[in-house]
Amino acid sequence: MDMGISGKKALVTGASKGIGLAAAKALAAEGALPIIVSRTAADLERAAKSIKQETGVEAQWRAVDLSSGDAARALIAEFTDIDILVNNAGAIPAGSLDDVQEERWRAAWDLKVFGYVNMTRAAYGNMRARGHGVIVNVIGTAGQKPNPGYVAGSAGNASLMAFTKAMGSTSLRDNVRVVACNPGLTVTDRMETMLRGTAKEQYGDPERWQECMPTDPPPSRAEDVADLVVFLASPRAQMITGTVITIDGGAAGR
Repeated sequence: MDMGISGKKALVTGASKGIGLAAAKALAAEGALPIIVSRTAADLERAAKSIKQETGVEAQWRAVDLSSGDAARALIAEFTDIDILVNNAGAIPAGSLDDVQEERWRAAWDLKVFGYVNMTRAAYGNMRARGHGVIVNVIGTAGQKPNPGYVAGSAGNASLMAFTKAMGSTSLRDNVRVVACNPGLTVTDRMETMLRGTAKEQYGDPERWQECMPTDPPPSRAEDVADLVVFLASPRAQMITGTVITIDGGAAGR
């Protein structure tokens, strides 16, 4: 199936590893031209090489701390002609209300919650002016199934779900779509971090995180999420906007 995104410029944040890198590779495999962004230059260099090796596509990269609104705006000012924006940067820490203190909570939300908002704000205006564009927010199922052991992430993800629905509800008037996907537990480095938080809550010992690994359903692969991102970013999903799609094997409904 031709996804219709060949030659499209796609900026992917949090793209040096995990879901972001998988999404950049999947977009490149469909002929899109990825611009990958994260904080660490060395990780981005490795990611760009792996994209080239696997897809033959040269990825541009920029090391940017998107917890700064000015940095987000400067990044979009450099790439005013992107067709696709995938917001994926940010890892909100696990822990209860007592565990996650204000400074750490604010820093995490500056990167993920306000990072998504700032990137969307900057890119949306350019897309509206050009008459087309898609913004895909990669959020997480804690926003729809809140967890007291992941309270900062649950609240942040719920906020981004509402933000996506609000923005996407009228964005088609501008020929722009704003959509989101909610991955559940996914096999990435981040998965271990989250399971350590769960193990601390359940057993009082984060080292028992492997005991918290679900088997029904098992974790998704990063590539599973990436395939959904590509579909949502493509003209095949031209009437999907203001929607959050869950990809977790049914876990959030239990």
